[in-house]
Amino acid sequence: MILKNLWHKVYFFLKTILPEFLNKNFEVTSTKRSKTIGAVICVATLLPVVILVKQFTSLEFSAKWWILAFNLLCPFVLGIAAAFNVRIINDIANKIWHFVFLFLMPIVLMTMTEALNDVFVYDMTYLGFLGNYLVIIIMLFLFFALTGSFRVAYLVITPVLFGFAVAHSYIMDFRGTPFLPMDFLSVTTAIGVANTYDYTPTYKVLSAAMIFIFIIIIAIKTKTPKYNLLTKITSRTFTGTFAAVLLLLFFGTSVFANLGVRPDFWNQTRGYMNYGFVFNFFCNTKYLYMSEPDNYNPGDIENIVDKQEEEETDNRYKKPNIICIMNESLSDLSVLGNLETNEDYMPFMRSLTDNTIKGNLYVPVIGAGTSNTEFEFLTGHTTAFLPSGSNAYMLYVKNPIASLVSTVEAQGYSSFAFHPYYAAGWRRTEVYSNFGFNKFVSLENIMDISLMYQYQESGNDANVLQSLVEQYYPGSNMILRQYVSDSYNYKKLIEDFENRDKSQPYFAFNVTMQNHGGYTTSCVNFNESIYATNVSKEYIKANKYLSLMKYSDDAFKELIEYFKKVKEPTIICMFGDHQPSVETGFIAEVMGVDSLSSLTPEQEQSRHATPFYIWANYDIEEKTIDKLSSNYLSSLVLQTAGVKLTEYNKYLLKLAETLPVIDTVGYIDNKNIYYKWSDVSPYTELLDNYEKVQYNNIFDQQNVDAKTFYLNGFVPEATPISEEEK
Repeated sequence: MILKNLWHKVYFFLKTILPEFLNKNFEVTSTKRSKTIGAVICVATLLPVVILVKQFTSLEFSAKWWILAFNLLCPFVLGIAAAFNVRIINDIANKIWHFVFLFLMPIVLMTMTEALNDVFVYDMTYLGFLGNYLVIIIMLFLFFALTGSFRVAYLVITPVLFGFAVAHSYIMDFRGTPFLPMDFLSVTTAIGVANTYDYTPTYKVLSAAMIFIFIIIIAIKTKTPKYNLLTKITSRTFTGTFAAVLLLLFFGTSVFANLGVRPDFWNQTRGYMNYGFVFNFFCNTKYLYMSEPDNYNPGDIENIVDKQEEEETDNRYKKPNIICIMNESLSDLSVLGNLETNEDYMPFMRSLTDNTIKGNLYVPVIGAGTSNTEFEFLTGHTTAFLPSGSNAYMLYVKNPIASLVSTVEAQGYSSFAFHPYYAAGWRRTEVYSNFGFNKFVSLENIMDISLMYQYQESGNDANVLQSLVEQYYPGSNMILRQYVSDSYNYKKLIEDFENRDKSQPYFAFNVTMQNHGGYTTSCVNFNESIYATNVSKEYIKANKYLSLMKYSDDAFKELIEYFKKVKEPTIICMFGDHQPSVETGFIAEVMGVDSLSSLTPEQEQSRHATPFYIWANYDIEEKTIDKLSSNYLSSLVLQTAGVKLTEYNKYLLKLAETLPVIDTVGYIDNKNIYYKWSDVSPYTELLDNYEKVQYNNIFDQQNVDAKTFYLNGFVPEATPISEEEK
């Protein structure tokens, strides 16, 4: 009885109430022309789907049948949408619909772009979804503010987003990396190779095209309701102001960058998958160009550098071998405050005194961003002058740049770069080529890379990786946790040294991997022997990190012991790229603070300090340097080696006498006074000049002062790195 009554109510609603409501509030019209257009659109969109149906059925993921069903249904939906025009008769309802339309259609636009990004909207992170949504809203609001019509806004924005997303889809298929704003800087090269690729429409392009056509049809058929003049002015002013404020905050301040709203520079593909195409592309635009410093004139560089007469150097050990090691996450956390452990985690490094220069190195990053420290060391430039959150390797090393490499090569050195991880990380292959390295060896050269794929398929189980490596490379002790150990890393470094061309002095730059983050990983070959004793609880990450430091200390001892026996004069420089990413509670306890949000400038700077060591197997002046930033270190290495310095090296060493530390936090002068970048100081002109000199080398390629940066006075071409050496 209940079901019968319910059925009668539903039947009455469908037969009487709903038709009356629709007839009263909606007007559906069509013409012979619109029906013809609808039929043509239906056939034209259905035909490619039928022709390319194998693309859908051959997909490997389970959702392929849903994607096929979507593409088969869409042509009929599009045909109906084009054939019939629906008008809302009720003025209030019409305005409500337009309000709903405004805030729902960005989701449809997002779905369109993510279809081409191989991402389902519902799989995106909350930040990714919100970020993409806001970016699209900003674009729509700006065009509405300019035109007064959301129809025009959609008709402009939709094709632009679709075109960019299609470009991204094909670029991902062609080269395996996302479409970035920086790609416009190499558009000439892109055009040159464009005809070598296959542009057959894919299932992604077809799916997105269906959504694109739908949005265009709806936008054409949706008319903006009539509003009085005051409402029009108010709405356009509000939307324009809202969009402008957000854009100003994003591009003009570091508010969003500090909140983590920035690209995943190490792995842009991962960033696009997690946070969406529109959001990531937009975020990358912030770092596309560097504005010219105030009153910049390339002709002033020579005067700023103030070239000095060549000083006499000790030539007893002319052109010693130079080995520079940037050790992943190497740091002495006692620099933060009071840290006690059950045993010393770096006894050998602390013991180094003979023929050693050592001290605290202030680097630009904490916990991540390795390549920015690397950039500072190799170039002598500071990332403090670059946009907050940017990455020099990913964004700005697009052409040959003067560096430590070009300086030693001009003096007859061979150059070797070694990093026991993927070559593509931080664009190192391209960057090292622009720096001028003769040879680059990466993980792909020292290990069967299929082992890493099997490791990833195991759910990143470190024990699986260790077992595989032991099976393929028995007794090598190659892996500690999930990374190449410092011990094995140094064995490969020694191997390259022994096989070097002995007719040339030897230069090597090595970036290690052993101490990289992921400190919660447990594995059978890792003995966790070191732990903090003066903290309130057990910090798993911190204790594992301290144990890793002991492994690094032991490995470095082995390296030094080897070179003590080498007869050729050799200098070894080792430093940390940044402090580790361990528990904030541990850091706070060691620093003696309740929170890391209210640190003094001195405390903030201490979080950027890592140790550095310059050791020689012959007599050099021994000293301890309390404070030095990473942009100066390579110049100090060259000076210690007694080789010829560029005018830029001399300029940096002179600058270091006044401002021994310049980093992303601020700077410290020779009187040990700490400054933040927002502070008024007597060093404004000095820093402004440094920025101009740096800008000339990185960004003003047409007017670079070659005599300042290069010993031979001209800018070389990028060094090709052979395929077998990559």
